Formats: sequence, C-alpha cells, structure tokens
Amino acid sequence: MGTKNLVLEHLENNRGQSLSGAAIAESLGVSRNAVWKAIKELRSEGYEISAATNRGYSLEETSDILSKASIAAFLQEDASKVDVQVFDCLPSTSRTAKELAISGVTHGTLILADTQSEGTGRKQGRSFASPSGGIYMSLVLRPEQVHFSNITHVTACAAVCVCEALETVCAVSPKIKWVNDVFIGDKKVCGILTEAVTDFESGGLGWLVLGIGINFSARSDEFPESLRDIVCSVYPDGKPKMPRSQVIAEIVRRVLAMCEKGDDSEIFKKYKSRMMLLGEKVNVIQGDDVYSATALDINEDGHLIVKTESGEIQTLFSGEVSIRKTPIVNQL
Repeated sequence: MGTKNLVLEHLENNRGQSLSGAAIAESLGVSRNAVWKAIKELRSEGYEISAATNRGYSLEETSDILSKASIAAFLQEDASKVDVQVFDCLPSTSRTAKELAISGVTHGTLILADTQSEGTGRKQGRSFASPSGGIYMSLVLRPEQVHFSNITHVTACAAVCVCEALETVCAVSPKIKWVNDVFIGDKKVCGILTEAVTDFESGGLGWLVLGIGINFSARSDEFPESLRDIVCSVYPDGKPKMPRSQVIAEIVRRVLAMCEKGDDSEIFKKYKSRMMLLGEKVNVIQGDDVYSATALDINEDGHLIVKTESGEIQTLFSGEVSIRKTPIVNQL
C-alpha cells in the first residue's frame, strides 16, 4: 500500500480527530514530508482535510469520497469479511458484481460506484436513475453462507437492513413498499434487486448478487422530471450530515449478520412491521389487468395477501404484480 493510501486509512480510522504530521509519520514509519505530500494529493482528489497550527490534520466528518479505507473504518471488526471495490462510474454495479461472481470472488465482495449509467430496477427494462450523490452498491453472497430456509428471503432481509441502517445513522423513519422498495413519507428513496448467478459446471445456484440503490443526497431537480413527484432523497437539500460510507457499512454489516443468523421469523416480523400498505385499499396491476383490493397481510414467504372487492382472498407473489395505493377522491 502506497503512502497516500496509508495516510488516508489513518485519517479514516481517526475521522474528525486532529493528528499531527509528526504523529502520522511516526505511526506509519514514513517522513513528515511524505505525509505532507500525501495530504496535498488527497486534498486535490476532493478529500476535506483541515489543518490547524499545533493541532495537525483532520479528515472532516462529512467528507464524502467513497474508498476502501472509508468503508473499512466504519465496518471496524467486520472489515475483514468484506472485499470492497470502488469505481467512479459503472454501467451497473450489479452487472459488474455478477461478472466478478462468475470469476470466483469471495462471499462479501462489495461493488460500489459514484454513479451508474445503466442502473436497472426489478421490472424488466425499467431504469434506475443514478445521479451523483447516491449510494449504488451490489453485494456478492454465496448461497451456502446464507442460512435462511429459502434463498428468496434475502430481498426481505435487505429491505429491513436498509430501513434499520437509515433509521440508525440518518434518524429517518423508512417504510417498505412490497416487495422491494423503501420509502420515506410517500416517496421512494431505495430500490432493491436480488439476482441469481448460475454455476455453469454444476447447473445449480452459484451466487446471489444483492443490488441496492439509495437516493442519498441528490436534490429533486437532479432527478428526471417524470420522477420528481414519486422519488426523493434521504437528504433532499443535498446536505448530508454524514458520509455515505457510514450508511453503506451499516447496511453491509447488518445484511451479512442476518444472512449468517438465518432467522426467517425475525426477518418477516421486522419486514411486516415496516410494511406501509397493510390495511390499505390498493390497485393491483397484473399484466394488463387492474383490480382493486385491500392489502391484508404478509405471509412467512413474503407474499402479500389481499382481499378483492368480491371478497376473494388472493396471494400475490414477488415479481407478478405491482401495488399502488389507491388515490383518495374528494367528495363534493
């Protein structure tokens, strides 16, 4: 590891604290001049590093450049479980993660990008807007390391982990819209997509790629005009109070822990408690058919139970339908 990366790692591990150049040099076994050059280079790359006489250098709490060091600093003891790879821009983090999964990367490989040019959602052909300031991440999971009774429970697990991480780190109150979207208020802030990668030799399931896209600090005018009424950011003013790395690390730590634990009942208890449609009148869109129903419950497999206007109870499966809250019509 070069001096610049060593200095960055040291600053990340002591984010917000002032460290003298002499102390950094001694800790890393390099010269003070080498530290000064590294600081200068890091600043040129956009890192917010302050300097004060008799106090030294400090990486600002809100400095928000994604790096392996920044993620590791927030993962702390879990850092050894995650192989972080950061890119400025990718067509899709999930596409890259799937390619790497096929090549044999380890469980816990994390792909991050500052922006995506071809991010995709669960619905075939639908793009996921990926402006600067968002969180675009994909996590590679080996099925034998995921201990749920059904591998499809990973999506529900991810939705719960995203909600808990945003609530813990950002002090917001997210809800889940069946099956894989996270909302704040009545607007979407996160989409989740779980994809399987086949082992061509065995013909069985080789890997899972968990893709998560979060609108973190993009302002409303940075989204396509067609989306501004239905999506928002965690920090819509564009002024986050913490770096994205902290949120990313919190999500990853929670996902890996829950997959290792494999407690299906715990996941769906938490999943159901955050569900925003239960008890609501909804429109069910199934292909070209649209009908009204009431969302009743979530079963142990994560399927939505609805009651149609004719009184029929139906079970809706992931990937078959879209759910939209029925608009309220004012009565004159």
